[in-house]
Amino acid sequence: MKTSITRFAIPLILAGMFFIPSSTPAHAQDARVIKISHQFPGGTADEGDFRDRLARKFAQEVEKRTNGALKFEIYPAGSLVKSRLQFDAMSKGALDMSVFPLAYQGGKLPIANITLMPALVTSYEQGLRWKTAPIGQELSKALEEKGVKIITWVWQAGGNVSRDKPILNPEDAKGLKLRGAGKSIEIMLKAAGGAIVSIPSDEAYSALQSGVADGLWTSSASLVSFRLYEVAKHVTTARNKTFWYMFEPLLMAKSTYDSLTPEQQKIVTEVGASLDSFAVKSAKEDDQRVADVYTKAGVAVHDMDEAMFAKWRKIAEISAWKDFADKVKDGKRLIDMATSVK
Repeated sequence: MKTSITRFAIPLILAGMFFIPSSTPAHAQDARVIKISHQFPGGTADEGDFRDRLARKFAQEVEKRTNGALKFEIYPAGSLVKSRLQFDAMSKGALDMSVFPLAYQGGKLPIANITLMPALVTSYEQGLRWKTAPIGQELSKALEEKGVKIITWVWQAGGNVSRDKPILNPEDAKGLKLRGAGKSIEIMLKAAGGAIVSIPSDEAYSALQSGVADGLWTSSASLVSFRLYEVAKHVTTARNKTFWYMFEPLLMAKSTYDSLTPEQQKIVTEVGASLDSFAVKSAKEDDQRVADVYTKAGVAVHDMDEAMFAKWRKIAEISAWKDFADKVKDGKRLIDMATSVK
């Protein structure tokens, strides 16, 4: 009997000597990794471009509320997927999430052009009210049909920088090479006499520095994040009036969303909605920050007033708005939906 016990006990003791219990909880071992790629400069949840910060705050809160079942990898500055390819990548299920300037998709998804329609949105509060209005429902439906879901509603106002003279009135644009950042803005700038150059935000610095562009419009956050104050002589801010409001939502591939558990979907939706107010607050802060940063850099700072805005809106209505109404299915109805949001 003694021999028999020893024979079985020794292997068990030896096995116990080499067994090292895992210090990693089971839920962490099985964590789902979600990848977020965007075009903006990277930072932290508390510092840097607010669109990157928004993505990081979203990731942190969702990871916390799912007890680590969902984890995130964030790739700023187009380091995983190039800026203009991110929507298509989500649509195909090749990318999970992005903070994406929706007007970039206007060539393939015409309704997206209404999200950078000059002088259509005139305040952050009005833009956020699209979320529950018929125009927002139409937009959400169109995106979901392409396999992409809106998670956080993010609007950014923007202004312009220029090399030689300020651009405040439509007549100031005549004869200049200009970047508007979207088809509808470009149509209006062309109607004002400008020549159009199409480049993404992350190429704005080199375009202005080299003279490929004489002036360009972009969001307030990008005016600072891309350090355009180093190559510009004039800036027109968005802190008073601007015709430039761009929809840059946090998006998720519908295939990714649908693959989550119902509880995870609820958390993603709730966290996304909770960041709407953060986006508005941060965007407003950036509008003022532009003036502060450019003044410190020695750049001449200008502001658009109501009379200047009215001139731009008149040109926008007979050029960009008309083009959208004529060429996009239900375009006139969509414009009317948008203008009905006060």
